Amino acid sequence: MSNQGDKAADDFPTDMPCLEKLDSPTGSPPTASLSSLMELGNCVSNLSLAHEIIVNSDLCFTPRMPRTDSLEGRVTQIVHRAFWDSLQEQLNSHPPNYTHAVILLQEVKTMLQSLLLPGHVRLRSQLDEVLDMDLINQEVNHGILDLHRLAEYITNTMGSLCAPVRDAEVRALRELKEPVELLRNIFRVLELMKTDMVNFTIQSLRPHLLQQAVNYERVKFQQILDKQPDFLDKTTAWLEGAVAEEASVIRAQCDSSAPESRGLVSATAVLNRAYMRLINCDPQDENYPETALMDRSRLDALCQRLRMLVVEASVLLLTNAQCGDAVFSLQGFVGKLRQTIAAVLEGSHTREAGLKGALLGLGETVLQQVKGALSSRGEAALPLQRQDLLRGQISDLWKHNNTVRTLIGERVEGFLRATLQGGSAKGSVQLAGPLRLVSTELTELGTAFGRIVHFNRSVFGPFYAPILRKLMFSPGEAKPGEDSR
Repeated sequence: MSNQGDKAADDFPTDMPCLEKLDSPTGSPPTASLSSLMELGNCVSNLSLAHEIIVNSDLCFTPRMPRTDSLEGRVTQIVHRAFWDSLQEQLNSHPPNYTHAVILLQEVKTMLQSLLLPGHVRLRSQLDEVLDMDLINQEVNHGILDLHRLAEYITNTMGSLCAPVRDAEVRALRELKEPVELLRNIFRVLELMKTDMVNFTIQSLRPHLLQQAVNYERVKFQQILDKQPDFLDKTTAWLEGAVAEEASVIRAQCDSSAPESRGLVSATAVLNRAYMRLINCDPQDENYPETALMDRSRLDALCQRLRMLVVEASVLLLTNAQCGDAVFSLQGFVGKLRQTIAAVLEGSHTREAGLKGALLGLGETVLQQVKGALSSRGEAALPLQRQDLLRGQISDLWKHNNTVRTLIGERVEGFLRATLQGGSAKGSVQLAGPLRLVSTELTELGTAFGRIVHFNRSVFGPFYAPILRKLMFSPGEAKPGEDSR
């Protein structure tokens, strides 16, 4: 979590207390269909949050802060300044008007109470005693309210409750003497402390959720299916496509006189092929299986990393083919070249037009580095014909049907498929020269992909099994003993 304590308080939307009424009148009772829809939405939200806590070890929340140069940021800044200026006018009046100040103290008390743990019995009692709102109102009526004393107690309490990362910010509060500035920064730091508490709760929940994660997600997903029986339509279409693709591959490998190829298809092979289709999926595809929706952002990110590695390995292969091992064997050359490729291609591989433009410039950049490497060895530059060839080969990599890119892509997919199969199959994959140069990144990608797939199969295996039986076998046909999980 980034520390934003050095920013001006006006930049923070969290310095604004909530002054809305909590007892606002409610509308008409929801209809049965609306009630069911809300219940379904809550079920999906709970499932998504639990899944995110389980699979995303880096999950943490940060206070939302609009950019100061955006319209939202400017409006927020104007509203906040107006609010605090109004409070300043009230406190500077004669006699001081504490109406809004008392409301703020009540909100501060509520926020502090939300940070207390069950064991904070004495602290809770002390908080009720010092921030006794009835007593504070009596002091206001008699003109004896000591706002500085209350602010000092609040900052001391915050110091005893905050995480170590907030110590410096709480100490800075004690240096503030002007009441409005102090209150504004108290709200800002309290919002940060609430975020810290949320993240602490997530970390505390994760070990307990992990113990029951698979069963919990199955139960929650079944609840969704009970309310929406057609929720697996896209999953069925996804598996159906994988079955057809696997059968086609087997049919191509068999004699044309072989029996119906679907009888040779295994559930494990179908699921592996289905997952491979996800990592090659178009990010804009709306027909995404429901059972993989919670991991879509992760799979899309892996897909982008995969494409980057394929293009990077392709550039390395082409460069090595034109320059030879003499240049690639130079100490530090490959590392520097990889850094250059990654920097030039960063972000461009997600858009075809962007990739095309980036590769046009990359060819020239690669040639400059090759020229420098050859010069350091006292060798002549590449002939112009080979320079033009390398430049053209690199620029042509933007095409999906490019021979080199296709070859590298097939090798990478073979590695990932073997990763899903596990065991000795993974070790049997021989990485070509350029893929060995990116083997660390490729292995990390394969591990992350395998982890997502393993958890997904563990959770949704019972939902996949009946779908696969329908797709792969005729009614009454003997079912294999193979588990879809």
